[in-house]
Amino acid sequence: MTTAIVVGAGPNGLAAAVALTKAGVQVTVLEAADEIGGGTRTSEAIIPGLLHDHCSAIHPMAVGSQFLSGLGLDRYGLSWRLPEIDCVHPLDGGSAGVLYRSVEATAAGLGVDGRRWRALFGRTSANFDALAEDIMGPLLRMPHHPLTLARFGAPTVLPASTLARWFRTPETQGLFGGVAAHAFRPLHYPMTSAIGLGILTAGHRHGWPVAAGGSQSITNALATLLTDLGGKIETGTRIETVSQLPDADVTMFDLSPEAVAGILGDRLPSRVSRAYTRFRQGPGAFKVDFAVEGGVPWINPSAKAAGTVHVVGNYAELAATERDIHAGRMPERPFVLLGQQYLADPQRSVGNVHPVWTYAHVPNGFSGDATEAIIAQIERFAPGFHDRIVGMTVRTTTQMATYNPNYVGGDIMTGSKDILQLTFGPRITLSPYRIGIPGMYICSAATPPGPGAHGMCGANAAEVALSELI
Repeated sequence: MTTAIVVGAGPNGLAAAVALTKAGVQVTVLEAADEIGGGTRTSEAIIPGLLHDHCSAIHPMAVGSQFLSGLGLDRYGLSWRLPEIDCVHPLDGGSAGVLYRSVEATAAGLGVDGRRWRALFGRTSANFDALAEDIMGPLLRMPHHPLTLARFGAPTVLPASTLARWFRTPETQGLFGGVAAHAFRPLHYPMTSAIGLGILTAGHRHGWPVAAGGSQSITNALATLLTDLGGKIETGTRIETVSQLPDADVTMFDLSPEAVAGILGDRLPSRVSRAYTRFRQGPGAFKVDFAVEGGVPWINPSAKAAGTVHVVGNYAELAATERDIHAGRMPERPFVLLGQQYLADPQRSVGNVHPVWTYAHVPNGFSGDATEAIIAQIERFAPGFHDRIVGMTVRTTTQMATYNPNYVGGDIMTGSKDILQLTFGPRITLSPYRIGIPGMYICSAATPPGPGAHGMCGANAAEVALSELI
């Protein structure tokens, strides 16, 4: 029987393992940690029963994933929950940009920018499922839907700053800029519109859902399916050298490029080794989870119903923070992403105490404490927040990298999403999953289409591996 080893049990490793097992390959997954899931884990971090997602939390790209949606994971306990409002970007003074799943509802709330929002997202979001066939894999290949891809792709090459200026109101500029800033890149750089447009288009098609019971439910569903298919998972098994790898026809690495280079050493072709060891990291995330009595007292009423809130101020302030962290400077007022998953999934709360998920964009490897800066930013738009905190837990950039070694310096994107790495992955090649050794592949979020719990990096890598087994 054909055999495979998958090193790493994050969502991409598990997705690759499931795809290989469904094709009749005998698969064993080796995970260094004592629990599986990578960034897709959930725990009771502060109060018993209060559920906090460790990293990946809101899933506009996962809910419509071609791979996940075809697995019947609802049979294994995975279900999606949608908030009333997907995302809100509050501004000083109480106004806000408000994002609904519906393009029309969003446009109706954006005033003079409504027509332009419809023009940008109306047709592409309606055709997102077809579009996903082209954008959820290597970008440099023959497209399945060239006209749809061209319509979507033309504005993605623009800097987010250019596209933001197309809008007239601070609310719309902030709303678009906040989503574009999920890329952790200075917003005046080319192609910084790409990730924001992808998230917004996917969200207008499928919403910004959470997994019922926490993101761990995605991991649990994949793992249970894998074992039902005959696959195996071994935790507490760290692979550091090539000699530790069991013999197998296929070896799949759900690891950072640097880790792959470290394991394979001289076996890796020199050109690949150079690319992997020079792989560029992005800025870091400083994470704080809060237990909050009564929820966050937002000034803007829409924020009280939003699954995600972008906490930073207007577009100019947002752009300045992203420039600073890219240059290695910690801003006084960082960009904070805040999740209120319990609004869509009330089982995460304990009575009137609710889990509030946050992280701030910080320089890679930031060694300071951003906790008070995060609290101050939230207080700015929700006076009285501090007094409602009944507990908190912090994960610094260093602790992020310890928790998940793929997050080098706190880089939860698994590498800088600059033009080259966003387009090609960890090295310039038309085959980003191959590593230059027959039967060995990389399937982490360093490869296209990038980060998220969608599993497409793993599924794409498994497809390549299977095609080379024939």
